[in-house]
Amino acid sequence: MVGQDEVVAFLEGGGLDGPVERIETHAAIVFLAGNRAFKLKRAVRYSFLDFSTLARRQAALEAELRLNRRTAPGLYKRLVPVTVGPDGELELGGSGDPVEWLLEMVRFPAEARLDAVAARGALDHRAAERLGATLARFHDALAPNRDRGGAEDLRSVIAGNAGDLRSLVPEVFEEAAVQRVSARIEDAWVSAAPLLDARGAAGLVRHGHGDLHLANIVLLDGEPVPFDCLEFDPALAITDVLYDIGFLIMDLLARDANEAACATLQAWLDARLEDEGLALLPLFMAVRATVRAKVEGFTARTGSSGAAAEERRAAAARYLHLADRLLDPKPSRLIAVGGRSGTGKSSVARALAPSLGTLPGASILRSDVVRKRLHGCPLDRRLPETAYAPAVSERVFEALASRARSILRAGYTVICDAVYGLPSQRARLAETARVAGVPFHGIWLEAPPEVLERRVQRRAGDASDADVEVVRRQAEHVVPPGPEEGWQHVSAAEDVSLVSARVRAVLSESA
Repeated sequence: MVGQDEVVAFLEGGGLDGPVERIETHAAIVFLAGNRAFKLKRAVRYSFLDFSTLARRQAALEAELRLNRRTAPGLYKRLVPVTVGPDGELELGGSGDPVEWLLEMVRFPAEARLDAVAARGALDHRAAERLGATLARFHDALAPNRDRGGAEDLRSVIAGNAGDLRSLVPEVFEEAAVQRVSARIEDAWVSAAPLLDARGAAGLVRHGHGDLHLANIVLLDGEPVPFDCLEFDPALAITDVLYDIGFLIMDLLARDANEAACATLQAWLDARLEDEGLALLPLFMAVRATVRAKVEGFTARTGSSGAAAEERRAAAARYLHLADRLLDPKPSRLIAVGGRSGTGKSSVARALAPSLGTLPGASILRSDVVRKRLHGCPLDRRLPETAYAPAVSERVFEALASRARSILRAGYTVICDAVYGLPSQRARLAETARVAGVPFHGIWLEAPPEVLERRVQRRAGDASDADVEVVRRQAEHVVPPGPEEGWQHVSAAEDVSLVSARVRAVLSESA
């Protein structure tokens, strides 16, 4: 019998022809050599996976190859056996009996992984929006699975997580913290069960990625590419699509990348229109945080030592604390940001959203985006003049109000970003807030004409079709809100950071 220690020594000692870098997790070892990466499954068994036999490890790697080719076909190449040669020496890809299997992949720069991108502050809102849109397309392409993924399946995951967390007491976690988080998640599940089952019946349970955190996404040629999906148990990967992306949103929050979390979720929601499902997001993110907590805990116990193990234990504790915090509800409200084109409404809304309401922050409903979605038009393609006819605009503003109602019911704050140049449009939004029983705040941005014209001339790749001519026409027909409407007028001539600070102060005073 050839043990894994011998295989590891062979791979590091010349079996991969050249210098080898080794990366370990609780369930795998990855060997980086030249322009290739080779993954070996550890011979381990946990409550949630079993790689204890060679046949199980081979089957898991075959599934990993097949499933990851859905999102990263250029990265995943083939399975390669480690065999025993005629002289008893180990060989890579020989003709003898396999004693271990490796998954061969294309190696990419470590700095291109999204956890590294986020760590250096390079995951800006445009990159985050591309990420959300990419994942929406991935989820759209998956076939519904109505046999799995409802309330009972999630409860099974919750119970497994709770047991795993308890097994790491007191070595990694304090017992009181584990009990508190486990009880809060169980309570949240009880409230969520009917919606979980309804979404399953509606076809929103699909075989997704399953392990969608930042370290499993890489930027290749500027585009986000998910890889390393969960392959060892389909039951854990066949889930609600919001649970799938909830892992990523949670991980962004864990790294204090709140702006990116907001922008990623926003792009995903705008593409999939799953506003009612947001009510499940706090639970989904909390469960995902406990998954990360236990994985870090297991790695600290079995795959690390010394300072590295202590660092893993600290990370596990942070994820457990985050799970607790994610279940804290925040009061929701409806905020309108209006004004002529060029006043910076969208920039101000983006700046405000991460700090408002339940994590990861407020949802932004932008009339330019809603209008193009209604026409089935890409956001960067200009619409014809007919798309701005009064009857079409009426549909747009009704869609804005309808989506706002759904998101407010889900417990999230909403920012509506539109010109809102007519009293009737503003009144509709105020009535939406009244019916929903939430506070309403109207913010009207103002800037000199020359500032507005200069700003719209500088736009590139934006959903807005407004140009200088549109700005000039708006001066003739846009009716600013009067004192009786209760909107706050804010100067928007300066930099967005200054304008956003003014708006925050207004919202704080009226809260």
